[in-house]
Amino acid sequence: MKIGKKEIASCAKSIVRTSNLSKGDGIIVAGGVHTMDLLEEVALECYKRGATPSIVVTSDKYLQRVFREIPAKTLATPPKQLVGMLKAADMIISIEEQDDSSIVEKFPREKLEARQKANLPLNKLLAHPTKGRKWLYAGWPTEKNAKKFGVTYADFSQMIVGGISVSPDMLMNIGKHMRRKFANASWVHVWDSKGTDFKVKVEGRDALIDDGVISQEDYDAGDRGANLPAGELFFAIHETAGDGKLFCPITRDRLSGKPVKDVMLKFKDGLLLVDKVTAAENLDALRMSFEQCERVDKLRFKTVRTRNLCELGIGFNPRIKKSIGYILTDEKVMGTVHLAFGMNFSFGGKSESTMHWDFVSAPGANIEVMRKDGKTVQVMHKGRLV
Repeated sequence: MKIGKKEIASCAKSIVRTSNLSKGDGIIVAGGVHTMDLLEEVALECYKRGATPSIVVTSDKYLQRVFREIPAKTLATPPKQLVGMLKAADMIISIEEQDDSSIVEKFPREKLEARQKANLPLNKLLAHPTKGRKWLYAGWPTEKNAKKFGVTYADFSQMIVGGISVSPDMLMNIGKHMRRKFANASWVHVWDSKGTDFKVKVEGRDALIDDGVISQEDYDAGDRGANLPAGELFFAIHETAGDGKLFCPITRDRLSGKPVKDVMLKFKDGLLLVDKVTAAENLDALRMSFEQCERVDKLRFKTVRTRNLCELGIGFNPRIKKSIGYILTDEKVMGTVHLAFGMNFSFGGKSESTMHWDFVSAPGANIEVMRKDGKTVQVMHKGRLV
C-alpha cells in the first residue's frame, strides 16, 4: 500500500518541526522526483513557519546518464551555483535521492571519487561547527529500495514513516535516562556474543541525544544536523584512543552502496586496521572506499583522519526493530551499538574528513561505563537498558 496524503503531511510536519525554523530563514528542499509530494508538503510547511523554501529535484534516470555520459574531469568541478545557493541559505533539507539506490552500484569508481572532490566546498559549508548551515536528511521508503534491502514495502514504510512518527519528547526521555549512566564517564566497554569487544574513550566529550529536533542548544553547541528517523545517544569519541573489534552483520559500502556482510573491524589506538578487516561479501568495496576517501582527504586536510574512530552511538527508536543494511535506520535499533570512522568535527570532535561510515553491531550488546573515579556502571545487558 502506498503512503497516503495524511501520512505524507504528517511526515512533512515532523521534518519541519525537526528543522526548528525561524521567520525569514532561506531553505533548500532537495530530493528525488519520486518524493515530489513530500517535497512540496515540506516546502509549504516551511512557508507556514515564515521561511522561504526553494525545491531542487533530481531523478534516477538523470543520475544514471550523468555517471554514464559525463567525464570524471567535469564531475570533479565544484558546482559554484549550488555553493552560492547554500551560502545564501540557512538550511538544507534533503529527502532520499534515489528511488532505486542500487543504481549507484554500477557507477564507475573514478566518477564517484570525482563527485566527492566536487562536493568538498559544499561539505565545508555544512560541517563547520560555528559557521556551518543547518541540515537535515530524511529517509523515504520506496518499493525498489525495500526489495534491495530484503524487506516488504510495508515493513520498510513502518521503519521509516513509523520511526519518524515517534515523538521527540519520548526520544528525549529515553535519551536522558540513558545519558545519566554516562555521567563522569572516561571509557566505554562494549561486547557481545558475535565477537564484538572494544573500549573507546569518551572523557570530556558530551553525550548528545538525537531526539528529532535541532534545538537552539544543539545549534549553539555546534550540532547543526539531524537525521530522520531519529533515536540514538552518541558521542564524538577520542579519535586516537580505543582498541578492539566490532562485528557488523550487514552494512552498505559508503560510496557504491554494495552490500557488505559479516564485517569484522579491528582497530588500535583509534585507527582502523583496514588490511585486517574481514567480510563475507564485498570486502574489496569497503577497502576501496576508505582508500578513495583518504585520497580526497589528503587534498584538503593537513591531518588525515579517514580511518580514525569518530563516533560511538547507541540506538533507541522503539519503532525500528531490526537491521537491514540501511544505516539510517539500522543505527537506531534498540540493543545495538555503532562505531563510525572519519568526520566528527561537526558534533564536538577534532576530525575533518569526507568519510563518515557507521558500522552497527548485532542486537544484544552489553555496555559498561568506566568512570573517572574508577567505578564501573553497566548501561546495557544483552540489548536491554539496565
